[in-house]
Amino acid sequence: MKPSTSSAPERVQTPFADFLAIGEGSISHRRYLSDDFGLSLVFATSAGLLFRLLPNSPPMIKTGSAPRFRSPCELLSVDSTATLLSSSSEMKNMKPPLLLFIVVSVSLGALTVSVTGNNVGAYLPTDDMAVDCGSSSNFPGDKRTWIGDAEEGSRYSPIEKTRSSVVANANSPHPSIPPVPYYTARLSRAEFTYTFHVTAGPKFVRLHFFPSDYLNFSSADSFFSVEAAGFTLLRNFSASLLADYTTPPASGFSKEFCLTVGDDQILNITFAPTPGNSDAYAFVNGIEVVSMPERLYYNSVVDSTEGIKLAGQLSPYTFRNTDALAMVKRLNVGGQFIDSAGDTGMYRTWEADDDYVTSSYIGVLPVNTTIQLSYSDQVPNYTAPDIVYTTARTMGTNKTINLSYNLTWSIKVDTEFYYLIRLHFCEFQIEINKPTDRLFEIFIDSKLVEDRADVISWSGKGVPVYRDYAVYMPAGQKKISNLSVAVGALPDGYTLYTDGILNGLEIFKISNPDRNLAGLNPDPVPVPDNQPVPPPASKASSNHRKTAKIAIVAGVASVFTVLSLLAFFLYRRRNRAKDSTSSDGTSWWGPVSFATTKSMKTQESSLPSDRCRHFSLAEIRAATNDFDEVFVVGVGGFGNVYKGYVDGAPPKWRSSG
Repeated sequence: MKPSTSSAPERVQTPFADFLAIGEGSISHRRYLSDDFGLSLVFATSAGLLFRLLPNSPPMIKTGSAPRFRSPCELLSVDSTATLLSSSSEMKNMKPPLLLFIVVSVSLGALTVSVTGNNVGAYLPTDDMAVDCGSSSNFPGDKRTWIGDAEEGSRYSPIEKTRSSVVANANSPHPSIPPVPYYTARLSRAEFTYTFHVTAGPKFVRLHFFPSDYLNFSSADSFFSVEAAGFTLLRNFSASLLADYTTPPASGFSKEFCLTVGDDQILNITFAPTPGNSDAYAFVNGIEVVSMPERLYYNSVVDSTEGIKLAGQLSPYTFRNTDALAMVKRLNVGGQFIDSAGDTGMYRTWEADDDYVTSSYIGVLPVNTTIQLSYSDQVPNYTAPDIVYTTARTMGTNKTINLSYNLTWSIKVDTEFYYLIRLHFCEFQIEINKPTDRLFEIFIDSKLVEDRADVISWSGKGVPVYRDYAVYMPAGQKKISNLSVAVGALPDGYTLYTDGILNGLEIFKISNPDRNLAGLNPDPVPVPDNQPVPPPASKASSNHRKTAKIAIVAGVASVFTVLSLLAFFLYRRRNRAKDSTSSDGTSWWGPVSFATTKSMKTQESSLPSDRCRHFSLAEIRAATNDFDEVFVVGVGGFGNVYKGYVDGAPPKWRSSG
């Protein structure tokens, strides 16, 4: 099909893209175009126009006396290098773009786009794949279709050397989680790999887990590693331990990663059970692979003159396109939970921040749902949902209280990694209009990174903006540490309002030089004494049960031994008192002086007083030459065991034979 010459398209130049305004005619059908530029969605109109929707740009329309569809697109002339694809099985999971009916105005001076409405679905992913692992059917969701990998001939079936993986339903489905993708899983005690053919560039990879028992697979035996694009995403990972560790304990959950696919346009995700344990297995309930804009997290420095500030250091942090990220926490500060359907097209979820505020005061929650947000070229409208920028948490209006604390959020993170912290801001309160109206401090891990934060100066009123920072979390006594983010108020003389504000918070773990993102498993959660332990379902669980039995028997034996010794002493005192000491006044315990000094005083004891001597710390230090290692004779459960000289005499050791 060639474009009609009778209805020439009108091209309109804007600061951001070349938009093609479709004249007369309506969309008659859509197809996919495969050419040297990759796979694109193509529309044909009744007027004979063929055009391609440009990637990474939201569709728009403009209203006027005669409404005209206006979309970021390209007029095409199909030649021998391009092939139009119909609704083949290869295309069945591709979805058409969502046309947003919004009013658009362009301001050349400010280079911002003012949007009335909301920006849900503002970004159209080039790659949008959702795999329902272990399922033999497809499930149409609100925004996309989950494809079952167990379906006959499914292109998402994993590659296996031994073909030993199985698909199964969870033995105990949980009503609090959605059936798709959590009720079915693929499990194997051998390695298996999913292969995705995608375009080059940065991608979201989300792995969904529901740690339940499946068939004869016990959730306690699941330990495995996951690798993708040359990065170790998880190592010796236990979904069961992580679910128990969260507060409150999680049923199903996902792990989100950001990584870049190379020019080969192939993404392999490999699951491998931890070696050395025959019962260990790997499993996964769902996999998402979703494109992201090139400049969402990579190449995203808003202020290029400063770079990414590294907390506690003078030099900036260098974040490379080749680094991978693991999402730790994404918060809609001061607002409600935002599910994947409420995101800007990339299926991110945003938690409410209430559970993470750890300061003595929790601030106030202003909101402005009527403000007209103005996004910029540096912070496009797909950066975060509108609701993130129209809600916030501030310190409040009490200057005395505000100067007494820092409004603080705390997130648990793995140690020995660098972290990328993104703070979202937007001034929408009617009182804040000019620079210096609200100046405040920003702290990352208790380190000052901004001493005069001024959102109005950064972007303007009602204009979303973000700032990125980096921090290193060193190793400590614990494998998990608290990463804090705080804003602090400045006193009068610096600012009009003694206050601070935050709208959104994202924290990502950055891969280390070994291309690793994996942390350690959390410690097992102790089981309360009054809570029965479930019966074991595997050999590994049986080993744990044997260990518990041994510990119980050993404990009972120890108590019996102590009671026997106590009875023996009482019996000796009562019936054999005359034979209890030697003629020189010493017992069989060794030489004991009955002379008392200031450092040795008689104390109450349940044991016979004529058989026990209480030594002061000073006497013990003197007897062991201040715990000299020369006197160490062994190591016990509480530390070293020493010999020593009491009252100047060497110790006498009883013979065992």
